[in-house]
Amino acid sequence: MLSWLKRFWDVRMRDPQPVSAPVIVPRSGHPVSRKNISSNAVKVMYRLKDAGFEANLVGGGVRDLLLGREPKDFDVATNATPEDVKALFRNCRLIGRRFRLAHVYFRGETIEVATFRGHHGDGGSGEGEVRNGMVVRDNVYGTMEEDAVRRDFTVNALYYNIADHTIVDYVGGLEDLHGGLLRLIGDPRQRYREDPVRMLRAVRFAAKLGFRIEKETEAAMLELGRLLTGVPPARLFDEMLKMFLGGQAVATFELMRRYGQFGILFPQTEASLEREEQGFPITFLLRALENTDLRVAQGKPVTPAFLFAAILWEPVRQLAERLREDGVSPIQSLQDAGDQVLEEQRTIISVPRRFTLQMREIWLLQERLRSRTGKRASRVLSHPRFRAGYDFMLLRAESGEEQRELADWWTSFQDADQQQREQMVAGLAPASRRRSSRRRRSRRRSPAVQPNPAP
Repeated sequence: MLSWLKRFWDVRMRDPQPVSAPVIVPRSGHPVSRKNISSNAVKVMYRLKDAGFEANLVGGGVRDLLLGREPKDFDVATNATPEDVKALFRNCRLIGRRFRLAHVYFRGETIEVATFRGHHGDGGSGEGEVRNGMVVRDNVYGTMEEDAVRRDFTVNALYYNIADHTIVDYVGGLEDLHGGLLRLIGDPRQRYREDPVRMLRAVRFAAKLGFRIEKETEAAMLELGRLLTGVPPARLFDEMLKMFLGGQAVATFELMRRYGQFGILFPQTEASLEREEQGFPITFLLRALENTDLRVAQGKPVTPAFLFAAILWEPVRQLAERLREDGVSPIQSLQDAGDQVLEEQRTIISVPRRFTLQMREIWLLQERLRSRTGKRASRVLSHPRFRAGYDFMLLRAESGEEQRELADWWTSFQDADQQQREQMVAGLAPASRRRSSRRRRSRRRSPAVQPNPAP
């Protein structure tokens, strides 16, 4: 545990504050410094403050700074309305209907500014709407305290006040930060019904922070997982990118399976993994997720097409195999299987067409990489999606699904010069075919025998 947090907690236990009062940590008692906060976020907060508004850094940025991590985003919470923020910043645009937000744009960075949320039906300003227990519009404004209890997890409801540089905690977030615990604020069942995506966020933060999920928060998640099917498919796609492209894809996948979320969101893959007795399907998927984590750690790009192609590969492979048994050609069976699996998956998670086109190409390349004779190998090598298809095949070979010899051949083929490539392709032909080819060439090159002239 970070030393500052242990020191703070020791003092807190000796001199606890009343339950109704917020915990306020002075600047001398915490490690958050303006030099570790985006200069653009600091600029936004000071301009709001100078205009007479409250301004605070909030959410994951504060949490990560307190944990000694480097935040990816810096979000600001204020009592200024979105229109007030827009009036202060020419480089601001208001977005969102369900959650009205102000985005202040700087070169290479966007600072999100949210107005303190209030309680629905409690006389707060703005407008809100709840249907069947789910919040569909949430633009009711209130105080910082009301905003804190409206947030999802206690460790995400900590505020850094730019006015006096204190940390403000209304919901026990510092206590849970000390205990490595992820706890929903309020009644978990009600909060999940308001927004089922909170169940996915619980898994994502648990994987990212290495925190345990609090008992009631966990129990409600197991009970209400099916609510995820009511979330718009396009929003679920965005959430999947956050979950699997954050650098903890393997841990996220394992937690999603533990809580039944993976089977709800990817039922075809879950069924395929359970039906397959051999070990390579789960091994392949884990290797693909490990590869994703490695690329993220190295700062390399990761395309969603490759990720989703790996997640849905097993149901595509199994269906294509059944189609081949019915007499469908290998390429056509992969094409038909891919179309069918994607059509069923899109009812739950809507993968944009620009990615599904790439996914189909990656899948079809798994068969085309097998055809290497003649000019086929050169044509495959020039395919715009060759590298992704090749990397995909490597992972299949490493998991035991594809022959290692095929992967090694393509690895050597890429690095070879033209003459070496021709020799490698020629070396694939059956020996009898090579011998007859040499005999034909020999006959063509021999000069005709001329009879001796008569003496």
